[in-house]
Amino acid sequence: MTFDPSNMMYVELSCGVKMPQLGYGVYQVTQDECERCVRDALEVGYRHIDTAQSYFNEEQVGAAVAASGIDRADLWLTTKVWLEHYGEGATRASVEDSLHKLGTDYLDLVLLHQPFGDAFGAWRDLVKLYEEGKIRAIGISNFYVDRMVEFCEFNEVKPMVNQMERHPLNQNTELMEWEKKYGVVPEAWAPFGEGRGGLFENEVLAQIGAAHGKSTAQVMLRWNLQRGVVVIPKSVHRERMEQNLDVFDFELTAEEMAQIALLDTKTSSFFSHSDPAMIQWFANIVEERKSNHDCRQDKKNW
Repeated sequence: MTFDPSNMMYVELSCGVKMPQLGYGVYQVTQDECERCVRDALEVGYRHIDTAQSYFNEEQVGAAVAASGIDRADLWLTTKVWLEHYGEGATRASVEDSLHKLGTDYLDLVLLHQPFGDAFGAWRDLVKLYEEGKIRAIGISNFYVDRMVEFCEFNEVKPMVNQMERHPLNQNTELMEWEKKYGVVPEAWAPFGEGRGGLFENEVLAQIGAAHGKSTAQVMLRWNLQRGVVVIPKSVHRERMEQNLDVFDFELTAEEMAQIALLDTKTSSFFSHSDPAMIQWFANIVEERKSNHDCRQDKKNW
Protein backbone atom coordinates (compact mmCIF):
# COMPACT_ATOMS: atom_id res chain seq x y z
CA MET A 1 0.00 0.00 0.00
CA THR A 2 1.18 3.50 -0.83
CA PHE A 3 -0.53 6.37 0.96
CA ASP A 4 -1.57 9.41 -1.06
CA PRO A 5 -0.08 12.41 0.83
CA SER A 6 -2.96 14.55 -0.44
CA ASN A 7 -5.20 12.67 2.03
CA MET A 8 -3.17 13.85 5.03
CA MET A 9 -4.81 15.84 7.83
CA TYR A 10 -3.12 19.09 8.88
CA VAL A 11 -3.13 21.38 11.90
CA GLU A 12 -2.45 25.10 11.58
CA LEU A 13 0.13 26.50 14.00
CA SER A 14 -0.12 29.94 15.57
CA CYS A 15 2.54 31.20 13.12
CA GLY A 16 0.24 30.32 10.22
CA VAL A 17 2.07 27.28 8.81
CA LYS A 18 0.27 23.97 8.35
CA MET A 19 1.82 20.88 9.91
CA PRO A 20 1.02 17.29 8.80
CA GLN A 21 -0.86 15.70 11.68
CA LEU A 22 0.73 12.28 11.27
CA GLY A 23 4.46 11.74 10.86
CA TYR A 24 7.19 9.17 11.27
CA GLY A 25 9.35 9.25 14.40
CA VAL A 26 12.89 7.89 14.57
CA TYR A 27 13.43 7.70 18.34
CA GLN A 28 15.50 4.58 19.14
CA VAL A 29 16.01 3.83 15.44
CA THR A 30 19.68 2.92 15.20
CA GLN A 31 22.09 4.58 12.80
CA ASP A 32 22.43 1.27 10.95
CA GLU A 33 18.69 1.09 10.32
CA CYS A 34 17.65 4.73 10.17
CA GLU A 35 18.36 5.58 6.54
CA ARG A 36 16.54 2.49 5.32
CA CYS A 37 13.60 3.11 7.65
CA VAL A 38 13.17 6.74 6.61
CA ARG A 39 13.43 5.80 2.94
CA ASP A 40 10.71 3.20 3.50
CA ALA A 41 8.56 5.74 5.33
CA LEU A 42 8.90 8.27 2.54
CA GLU A 43 8.18 5.64 -0.10
CA VAL A 44 4.93 4.56 1.57
CA GLY A 45 3.74 8.16 1.84
CA TYR A 46 5.04 9.88 4.98
CA ARG A 47 6.03 13.50 4.47
CA HIS A 48 6.66 14.43 8.12
CA ILE A 49 9.83 13.10 9.80
CA ASP A 50 10.65 13.70 13.48
CA THR A 51 14.21 13.33 14.80
CA ALA A 52 16.38 14.92 17.51
CA GLN A 53 19.98 15.76 18.26
CA SER A 54 19.97 13.18 21.06
CA TYR A 55 18.82 10.39 18.73
CA PHE A 56 22.17 10.59 16.90
CA ASN A 57 20.57 9.81 13.54
CA GLU A 58 20.07 13.23 11.93
CA GLU A 59 22.69 12.45 9.27
CA GLN A 60 20.92 9.23 8.32
CA VAL A 61 17.58 11.06 8.10
CA GLY A 62 19.23 13.66 5.86
CA ALA A 63 20.71 10.97 3.62
CA ALA A 64 17.30 9.30 3.22
CA VAL A 65 15.62 12.60 2.40
CA ALA A 66 18.28 13.41 -0.20
CA ALA A 67 17.95 9.97 -1.80
CA SER A 68 14.15 10.21 -1.96
CA GLY A 69 14.10 12.91 -4.62
CA ILE A 70 11.05 14.44 -2.94
CA ASP A 71 10.82 18.23 -3.21
CA ARG A 72 11.97 19.77 0.09
CA ALA A 73 8.87 21.99 0.09
CA ASP A 74 6.73 18.85 0.32
CA LEU A 75 8.45 17.62 3.48
CA TRP A 76 8.16 18.54 7.15
CA LEU A 77 11.36 18.04 9.16
CA THR A 78 11.44 18.34 12.95
CA THR A 79 14.46 18.11 15.24
CA LYS A 80 15.02 18.90 18.91
CA VAL A 81 17.80 20.69 20.79
CA TRP A 82 19.40 18.63 23.57
CA LEU A 83 20.25 19.97 27.03
CA GLU A 84 23.99 20.54 26.72
CA HIS A 85 23.26 22.84 23.78
CA TYR A 86 20.98 25.12 25.79
CA GLY A 87 21.98 28.77 26.13
CA GLU A 88 22.36 31.74 23.82
CA GLY A 89 24.98 31.03 21.19
CA ALA A 90 25.23 27.32 21.96
CA THR A 91 21.68 26.64 20.80
CA ARG A 92 22.19 28.52 17.53
CA ALA A 93 25.40 26.58 16.83
CA SER A 94 23.67 23.26 17.53
CA VAL A 95 20.77 24.07 15.19
CA GLU A 96 23.22 25.07 12.45
CA ASP A 97 24.93 21.71 12.98
CA SER A 98 21.55 19.96 12.70
CA LEU A 99 20.86 21.81 9.45
CA HIS A 100 24.15 20.53 8.08
CA LYS A 101 23.51 16.95 9.18
CA LEU A 102 20.00 16.97 7.74
CA GLY A 103 21.22 18.49 4.49
CA THR A 104 18.74 21.35 4.45
CA ASP A 105 18.92 25.14 4.66
CA TYR A 106 15.82 25.41 6.86
CA LEU A 107 13.87 23.33 9.36
CA ASP A 108 10.11 23.19 9.66
CA LEU A 109 10.07 22.77 13.44
CA VAL A 110 12.68 22.84 16.19
CA LEU A 111 11.77 21.94 19.76
CA LEU A 112 13.54 22.33 23.09
CA HIS A 113 13.74 18.66 24.03
CA GLN A 114 13.55 18.97 27.84
CA PRO A 115 12.28 21.62 30.31
CA PHE A 116 15.51 21.85 32.33
CA GLY A 117 18.64 24.01 32.32
CA ASP A 118 18.85 27.32 30.47
CA ALA A 119 15.67 26.81 28.48
CA PHE A 120 14.98 30.56 28.34
CA GLY A 121 18.40 31.29 26.88
CA ALA A 122 17.95 28.48 24.36
CA TRP A 123 14.53 29.83 23.44
CA ARG A 124 15.97 33.26 22.66
CA ASP A 125 18.25 31.62 20.09
CA LEU A 126 15.33 29.71 18.54
CA VAL A 127 13.31 32.92 18.31
CA LYS A 128 16.15 34.63 16.43
CA LEU A 129 16.48 31.68 14.04
CA TYR A 130 12.71 31.71 13.54
CA GLU A 131 12.71 35.43 12.80
CA GLU A 132 15.57 34.90 10.32
CA GLY A 133 13.55 32.25 8.48
CA LYS A 134 15.90 29.35 9.24
CA ILE A 135 13.11 27.69 11.25
CA ARG A 136 9.46 27.87 10.21
CA ALA A 137 8.07 27.06 13.67
CA ILE A 138 9.47 26.61 17.18
CA GLY A 139 8.20 24.74 20.20
CA ILE A 140 8.89 22.71 23.31
CA SER A 141 8.84 19.10 24.44
CA ASN A 142 8.11 17.49 27.82
CA PHE A 143 6.91 20.76 29.37
CA TYR A 144 4.26 19.88 31.93
CA VAL A 145 1.38 22.29 32.38
CA ASP A 146 3.08 24.49 35.00
CA ARG A 147 6.30 24.84 33.03
CA MET A 148 4.40 25.42 29.80
CA VAL A 149 2.28 28.19 31.31
CA GLU A 150 5.42 29.80 32.77
CA PHE A 151 7.13 29.61 29.39
CA CYS A 152 4.16 31.13 27.58
CA GLU A 153 3.75 33.94 30.10
CA PHE A 154 7.42 34.94 30.26
CA ASN A 155 8.27 34.80 26.55
CA GLU A 156 6.99 37.28 23.99
CA VAL A 157 7.06 34.60 21.27
CA LYS A 158 5.09 31.65 22.59
CA PRO A 159 5.78 28.00 21.75
CA MET A 160 3.78 26.80 18.78
CA VAL A 161 3.94 23.06 19.64
CA ASN A 162 4.36 21.01 22.81
CA GLN A 163 5.43 17.40 22.24
CA MET A 164 4.46 15.21 25.20
CA GLU A 165 3.67 11.62 26.11
CA ARG A 166 0.02 11.22 25.04
CA HIS A 167 -1.76 7.87 24.75
CA PRO A 168 -4.96 6.37 26.20
CA LEU A 169 -3.36 5.64 29.59
CA ASN A 170 -1.87 9.13 29.93
CA GLN A 171 -4.10 11.56 28.05
CA ASN A 172 -2.89 14.90 29.45
CA THR A 173 -6.35 16.46 29.18
CA GLU A 174 -5.62 19.33 31.62
CA LEU A 175 -2.47 20.18 29.69
CA MET A 176 -4.47 20.24 26.45
CA GLU A 177 -6.91 22.73 27.94
CA TRP A 178 -4.06 25.10 28.75
CA GLU A 179 -2.39 24.48 25.39
CA LYS A 180 -5.61 25.55 23.69
CA LYS A 181 -5.68 28.71 25.80
CA TYR A 182 -2.19 29.69 24.63
CA GLY A 183 -2.56 28.50 21.04
CA VAL A 184 -0.05 25.67 21.47
CA VAL A 185 -0.63 22.63 19.25
CA PRO A 186 -0.39 19.31 21.15
CA GLU A 187 1.90 16.62 19.76
CA ALA A 188 2.33 13.05 21.01
CA TRP A 189 5.48 11.07 21.52
CA ALA A 190 4.88 7.40 22.34
CA PRO A 191 1.31 7.49 20.98
CA PHE A 192 1.13 3.74 21.67
CA GLY A 193 2.75 4.04 25.10
CA GLU A 194 5.24 1.51 23.68
CA GLY A 195 2.59 -1.08 24.50
CA ARG A 196 3.03 -0.65 28.23
CA GLY A 197 0.07 -1.40 30.45
CA GLY A 198 -1.18 -3.90 27.87
CA LEU A 199 -2.34 -1.19 25.47
CA PHE A 200 -2.07 -3.32 22.34
CA GLU A 201 -4.26 -5.99 24.00
CA ASN A 202 -6.67 -3.58 25.71
CA GLU A 203 -10.22 -4.94 25.42
CA VAL A 204 -11.88 -1.56 24.96
CA LEU A 205 -9.52 -0.60 22.14
CA ALA A 206 -9.81 -4.07 20.58
CA GLN A 207 -13.61 -3.95 20.56
CA ILE A 208 -13.62 -0.49 19.02
CA GLY A 209 -11.07 -1.63 16.44
CA ALA A 210 -13.17 -4.69 15.54
CA ALA A 211 -16.17 -2.45 14.89
CA HIS A 212 -14.16 -0.54 12.29
CA GLY A 213 -11.99 -3.34 10.95
CA LYS A 214 -8.91 -1.71 12.49
CA SER A 215 -6.16 -2.67 14.96
CA THR A 216 -5.76 -1.29 18.46
CA ALA A 217 -2.77 0.72 17.21
CA GLN A 218 -4.87 2.31 14.47
CA VAL A 219 -7.59 3.13 17.00
CA MET A 220 -5.05 4.86 19.25
CA LEU A 221 -3.76 6.97 16.37
CA ARG A 222 -7.25 7.90 15.20
CA TRP A 223 -8.27 8.83 18.75
CA ASN A 224 -5.38 11.29 19.07
CA LEU A 225 -5.99 12.69 15.58
CA GLN A 226 -9.61 13.42 16.49
CA ARG A 227 -8.41 15.21 19.62
CA GLY A 228 -6.34 17.52 17.39
CA VAL A 229 -3.06 15.91 18.47
CA VAL A 230 -0.12 15.48 16.06
CA VAL A 231 1.20 11.90 16.20
CA ILE A 232 4.60 10.48 15.24
CA PRO A 233 4.44 6.67 15.50
CA LYS A 234 7.68 4.76 15.01
CA SER A 235 8.23 1.34 13.49
CA VAL A 236 11.15 -0.29 11.71
CA HIS A 237 8.76 -2.53 9.76
CA ARG A 238 7.45 -1.25 6.44
CA GLU A 239 4.10 -3.02 6.74
CA ARG A 240 3.45 -1.38 10.11
CA MET A 241 4.44 2.01 8.69
CA GLU A 242 1.72 1.42 6.09
CA GLN A 243 -0.81 0.38 8.74
CA ASN A 244 -0.06 3.48 10.81
CA LEU A 245 -0.94 5.65 7.80
CA ASP A 246 -4.17 3.75 7.19
CA VAL A 247 -6.22 5.76 9.69
CA PHE A 248 -7.95 8.34 7.51
CA ASP A 249 -10.84 6.22 6.24
CA PHE A 250 -12.77 5.83 9.49
CA GLU A 251 -13.94 7.96 12.40
CA LEU A 252 -14.54 7.13 16.04
CA THR A 253 -17.97 7.95 17.40
CA ALA A 254 -18.54 10.25 20.36
CA GLU A 255 -19.38 7.17 22.44
CA GLU A 256 -16.12 5.46 21.44
CA MET A 257 -14.13 8.58 22.26
CA ALA A 258 -15.83 8.66 25.68
CA GLN A 259 -14.96 4.99 26.27
CA ILE A 260 -11.29 5.69 25.57
CA ALA A 261 -11.38 8.75 27.84
CA LEU A 262 -12.19 6.42 30.75
CA LEU A 263 -8.88 4.56 30.27
CA ASP A 264 -6.87 7.58 31.48
CA THR A 265 -4.70 6.84 34.52
CA LYS A 266 -3.24 10.38 34.49
CA THR A 267 0.16 8.79 35.08
CA SER A 268 3.20 8.48 32.85
CA SER A 269 3.98 5.01 31.54
CA PHE A 270 7.68 5.94 31.63
CA PHE A 271 8.86 8.45 34.25
CA SER A 272 7.95 11.82 35.72
CA HIS A 273 9.77 15.00 34.71
CA SER A 274 8.78 16.30 38.16
CA ASP A 275 10.73 13.55 39.96
CA PRO A 276 13.81 15.16 41.60
CA ALA A 277 15.85 12.00 41.02
CA MET A 278 14.99 12.14 37.31
CA ILE A 279 15.98 15.79 37.06
CA GLN A 280 19.27 14.90 38.75
CA TRP A 281 19.75 12.10 36.22
CA PHE A 282 19.37 14.54 33.33
CA ALA A 283 21.83 16.94 34.96
CA ASN A 284 24.37 14.14 35.46
CA ILE A 285 24.07 13.11 31.82
CA VAL A 286 24.88 16.65 30.72
CA GLU A 287 27.95 16.77 32.97
CA GLU A 288 29.13 13.36 31.76
CA ARG A 289 28.85 14.45 28.17
CA LYS A 290 30.80 17.62 28.87
CA SER A 291 33.58 15.74 30.64
CA ASN A 292 33.74 13.11 27.89
CA HIS A 293 33.51 15.71 25.14
CA ASP A 294 31.35 13.19 23.33
CA CYS A 295 27.57 13.33 23.42
CA ARG A 296 27.41 9.74 22.15
CA GLN A 297 28.53 8.46 25.55
CA ASP A 298 24.92 8.63 26.71
CA LYS A 299 23.48 5.14 26.60
CA LYS A 300 19.89 6.37 26.98
CA ASN A 301 18.92 8.65 24.11
CA TRP A 302 15.81 10.30 25.44
